[in-house]
Amino acid sequence: MPELPEVEVTRLSFADRIAGAKVLSVCMGKPLRWPLDTDAQSLVGRRVTGVRRRGKYLLLDLSQGLLLVHLGMSGSLTFTPQALAAALPQPGPHDHFDMYTTQGVLRLHDPRRFGAVVYVPNESASMAQKLLGSLGMEPLTEAFDVTTFHAGLKARSAAIKQVLLAGDLVVGVGNIYACEALFKAGIRPTLAARRISKPRAAKLHEAIKMVLARALEQGGSTLRDFSNARGETGYFQLETAVYGRAGLPCKQCKQPVRVLRQGQRSTFYCAICQSR
Repeated sequence: MPELPEVEVTRLSFADRIAGAKVLSVCMGKPLRWPLDTDAQSLVGRRVTGVRRRGKYLLLDLSQGLLLVHLGMSGSLTFTPQALAAALPQPGPHDHFDMYTTQGVLRLHDPRRFGAVVYVPNESASMAQKLLGSLGMEPLTEAFDVTTFHAGLKARSAAIKQVLLAGDLVVGVGNIYACEALFKAGIRPTLAARRISKPRAAKLHEAIKMVLARALEQGGSTLRDFSNARGETGYFQLETAVYGRAGLPCKQCKQPVRVLRQGQRSTFYCAICQSR
């Protein structure tokens, strides 16, 4: 599933190129997780004024209203510049949203159809609040405050890995990045969040920022078919310390990396380096 780094990498790969574009037409494919919630042709004539991100959602600001885009489990966006748009293949069975603009074509490709493109008139609208209202702090901004983070951990009895994945305290720390941040902080993924002291919370707070920043530098992680809007893949998965390395030597202590199931996800960790 594309997580914060992949979504931000996607945003950076087309935001400047589509800014200011006028919508010429919109083509919808098979239904996605949520409906567009407006007549697609009502978007014609509006301009894309910018592209933002909130958690794993891309927010395409229009001259009137905005589009909330989620990549789901397997989705990806491509942006084909206007000069190459004539050679763009017709939408295939897994292409579910094409927005033709004066500067190019934005296409959502999603084989599993867990993604979505939703129109809302503003961020106060009920659907926008449903999707965005419960999201936690953005980890790569000054809003990610260590004191607030620690207070949030103290209020939760669930395992720290599950708390990070939940997204209501801090957004975007998906499975890969939670495993890597907990390893860097030396915290066992099964430890109850409320048992983490403030110094250890500060260490985890810093590890989360470091891991996500590095993933951004590497273009995100491509485990199956992720690519940004230019068709470029990510490379962070090639340098993980524990994720995907079950049975291989820990890069610090040389003991085998272990794996366990938490919820529906595999958790990779080192029993020596993350002993408590």
